[in-house]
This record gives sequence, C-alpha cells and structure tokens, in this order.
Amino acid sequence: MSEKVNYTMENLDAIDMKLLKILANNSSYTIKELAAQVSLSPSPVVQRVKRLETSGYIKKYIALLDPEKFNQGFIVFCNIKLKQHDRIIGHSFVEDIMKIEEVVECYNISGDYDFFLKVYAKDMKHYQDFVFNKLGSVESIGSTHSTFVMAEIKNTHNISF
Repeated sequence: MSEKVNYTMENLDAIDMKLLKILANNSSYTIKELAAQVSLSPSPVVQRVKRLETSGYIKKYIALLDPEKFNQGFIVFCNIKLKQHDRIIGHSFVEDIMKIEEVVECYNISGDYDFFLKVYAKDMKHYQDFVFNKLGSVESIGSTHSTFVMAEIKNTHNISF
C-alpha cells in the first residue's frame, strides 16, 4: 500500500495552481479541455485533479444558481446575538439555523454579534415573514440586526493565492 502524502501549499507546483484557478472559475471543463489549457496530456491532468480533490484543495463541484431566476433576489445580511453564551444554546442555534432554507450562509463571528447570516428572500414581505416565523421560532436568539443589499458589486468564490 502506498503512503498517503499530506499535500500543503508548498507541494503544489505552477501547473497545480493553474488547474485550481481554472477550476475555481469554471469547473465544467472536460479533462481534455483542462489538459489543453495547462499544456499536458489528459492522463497527468486526471492524476493531478484527483490528488487536489483527495488532499482537500477542491472541496466539491457545484452549480451556482441565479437567485433572481428563482424569485429569491432580495439579499439580507442578518447579525444575530444569542441570549447567552453557553455551549448548549450555541449548538441549539446551529441545529436550528441549518434547517432554514432561506439562510444560505452562516458564520460564527467575533465582535458585537455572535453569528452573521446571508439570507435570500423574495422581497421585504417575505423577509418579514422569515424573521417573525422562522427566526422568531429559534429560541436561542436574543436579538437580530438586518442589513439589506441594495446592489451586488462583487461576488466571486475564488480565493487569491
């Protein structure tokens, strides 16, 4: 059995980095198309991509959907303060928030608030219903503060390296 190598940033060469940048921008390329872009034959590209996947550089492949097409283009950032800081309350909040479809991102943060949510809604009325009926049913929440997006200026899932 071969020993599994733990690849770090230092183990990546220029071709690995180029593959990652290409795939981060568009993961629908075929292996043949990727190979042409990095000037390699398909076989080593398959091996490199598999290695990048198994070592965790590539977490998963997804299709980014346009919320506007699904009448969910109203974006709200919601700051959450818990009632108190306690492991049980924190875990309860996380369990509850994972079940709410409108919440597409959730971050545990430092500062004046405990969590930062990104929420998609149809419109202000839908968001109001969401706050009263869904967030309002999460018992661990002490307070909320909402910020409404007027225009999206930049939205990229790429990372700089």
